[in-house]
Amino acid sequence: MLLPSEIEAKSILPAIRAILACKLLNEYGRKEEEVARALGITQAAVSNYSRCIRGDRRIILRIASVQELMYMIDDIAADLARSKVYTPYAMSKFIEICNFIRTSLIICKVHHCIESSIDEKICEKCEASLLNECSI
Repeated sequence: MLLPSEIEAKSILPAIRAILACKLLNEYGRKEEEVARALGITQAAVSNYSRCIRGDRRIILRIASVQELMYMIDDIAADLARSKVYTPYAMSKFIEICNFIRTSLIICKVHHCIESSIDEKICEKCEASLLNECSI
């Protein structure tokens, strides 16, 4: 049973990085080395993200289907393309994305993609916790 933070670290953040890497490479014409520097990862990781070797395709597609998330990802991509380094603005947008994924319970859908046989009682308790955490 994965915790929400593990889902974010192991699945959601890699999917977001894959989307960002592809945007920076394809829409902004950046080189892999520039994208790596901007995202704080290696050039090999950027290559793997761009070839869909790293980042779960199902989760990438799920995230890409949510317009609000794509607006936030577009903001990060524009900021990274402009500044060429990871900025406090980009960090705050990543946090905003993670908060949105939790409060909208998209994280639950992602979790079910990863672990399909989750006990519904655990889901209910986790959902209540996530929603309560966000209302504090």
